[in-house]
Amino acid sequence: MARVDYPAILEQAWQEHLAPREADAPTVVSTFAGCGGSSLGYSMAGYRELLAVEWDDNAVATFKLNFPDVPVYHGDICKLSVEECLNRAKIEPGQIDVLDGSPPCQGFSTAGKRVMTDARNSLFREFIRLLRGLRPKVFIMENVSGLVKGKMKLVFAEIMREMKASGYKVSCRLLNAMYFQVPQSRQRLIWIGVREDLSIEPSHPKARLVIGSIRVDDRLCSLSRKRYGDKLQCEHKPISTITKIGRHFWDVRHEFGPLSYSVNASFPREFMFVGGLAVRKQRIGNSVPPLFMRAIAGHVRREILRA
Repeated sequence: MARVDYPAILEQAWQEHLAPREADAPTVVSTFAGCGGSSLGYSMAGYRELLAVEWDDNAVATFKLNFPDVPVYHGDICKLSVEECLNRAKIEPGQIDVLDGSPPCQGFSTAGKRVMTDARNSLFREFIRLLRGLRPKVFIMENVSGLVKGKMKLVFAEIMREMKASGYKVSCRLLNAMYFQVPQSRQRLIWIGVREDLSIEPSHPKARLVIGSIRVDDRLCSLSRKRYGDKLQCEHKPISTITKIGRHFWDVRHEFGPLSYSVNASFPREFMFVGGLAVRKQRIGNSVPPLFMRAIAGHVRREILRA
């Protein structure tokens, strides 16, 4: 376990988010944007976001609070046409650098019932539809590890076929956020696709040293050994995956406070959430950890967009 100053890393990344964009800053459109975990990661990596797409009211309120200058399509992505997307982002097909997306994963997750007919399982097709219309240089898509397990492998194979049929060279890797400066064990599938005419092979960032968690705050609450999701965590070691229903405890009487949940998911202290602890956990549980996306977006910027 690396002994590093995690608060200093997070603060530096936050300052990178606040810094003015370079004239040639890469651009990104974020679909299924949630409260802005991915968006913050892109911003930390120096990107300029042209449009965010999200339907959840609380997620949109949180996003707008933290990214007041980013246009937001607040509605059903199924009703967002390619033409409207291009107009809102003020781009032409082929101009955008990155199309990002994290389609809802409840139907694929090993933590759920893994129902093949779950309507949310098909939302990746909306991402593919916009991909074919926007023609970005690169796309990045994230989803749960359960998509390559058991019967869900059929869906994974279909996703890969559709991505490649859209004119992209595609690579998919199972990455864990704890190897990318996030003190949380969170495994996710990361697709990176590069438009075929660019003649560049897609690649993923290499793992870094693991960073331990920090105790920022806590709240008096009793651990239940029988309650699903109640887990003791070891300070200075990566915590287990944060979910909307699970509770994390520093000891048997002290649950994580709001900041302990968000900071250990790599959201800086300054990032604002709308609502109480339960809603904050839901937003965090549905988000890509910002430092995780910062590593991915930074790699794409250096190794693909500048190649």
